[in-house]
Amino acid sequence: MYRYIFECAILRYDFPRRVSSCFSQFLGFSKRSFNSYKLPVGPFSSPSLSYGIHVFHCPDAVGIVAKLSECIASRGGNILGADVFVPPKKNVFFSRSEFVFDPVKWPRNQMDEDFLNLSKMFSAIKSVVKVPALDPELKIPILALKQDHCLVDLIYGWQEGRLPVDITCVISNHHRGPNTQVMRFLERDNIPYHYLQTAVENKREREILDLVLNIDLLVLARYMQVLSGQFLRTYGKDVINIHCGLLPSFKGGNSSKQAFDAGVKLIGATSHFVTEELDSGPIIEQMVERVTHRDNLQSFVQKSENLENQCLVKALRWYCDLRVLPFEDNRTVVF
Repeated sequence: MYRYIFECAILRYDFPRRVSSCFSQFLGFSKRSFNSYKLPVGPFSSPSLSYGIHVFHCPDAVGIVAKLSECIASRGGNILGADVFVPPKKNVFFSRSEFVFDPVKWPRNQMDEDFLNLSKMFSAIKSVVKVPALDPELKIPILALKQDHCLVDLIYGWQEGRLPVDITCVISNHHRGPNTQVMRFLERDNIPYHYLQTAVENKREREILDLVLNIDLLVLARYMQVLSGQFLRTYGKDVINIHCGLLPSFKGGNSSKQAFDAGVKLIGATSHFVTEELDSGPIIEQMVERVTHRDNLQSFVQKSENLENQCLVKALRWYCDLRVLPFEDNRTVVF
């Protein structure tokens, strides 16, 4: 019964954007953005409360939402927002929940155990919980080439506290002098810079692997080298790339020139996961901007670079906030 009432509120799988406040109150939670969230006056107003995120991916079944809510409520937690996606005729369930809790009443190790039990109950494919105030930040190495715009934007965003990551190093096949903008940024925070000169016959993948193995996520900031299948399998974790075009159009290099020559009226950038096939991994985010006959190739490139910066940062933030889940062979669910 609980599951039926909840699914009625989903409204074409677009919950919680469409769910009304009355349904939120009925179900015991309300939709709030954590960035603007302030603890309400009342039983959940204690400054000792912590914020958590949980994502769940499992075969669809009756009672999942009820058990998720019970798991959090039974430990004194309060759900702030929930998002659910149940694709038609796929027998699969996705959810992302935000909640507050008292870490004294619900210790972090107990939380892991509780969600693990829930995962076993529903044979979950993926069940991840994150408590930003208690858990370590995601560690990322960055691969970059000569172009600086994405790399500089990532480093600056991290230094400003807008990216919840820990940049472990920057790896590039381009030598940068000590007085360049990138090197000044890196030296300010003691981030190592590794220069590995590459060639067609030697992409230095072995040396790169030595620097990135066992690190959480690899980010390509306009790294225009194709990583081999052997590299990806050995690394074994997610790799995020930014492409200066609206995939699946204009794959490969010189995407801005390809778009300019094709006379497009919309240019864009695509952040996606890296697979063995060039520029064909699951898409995380795409951003667009209109161009006209008055634009030349230079203005195409400038607009594209601005989109690349925004698109890569957004994809990385969504990944850190557990908003991105794999769906089918080459798609994503982005909450």
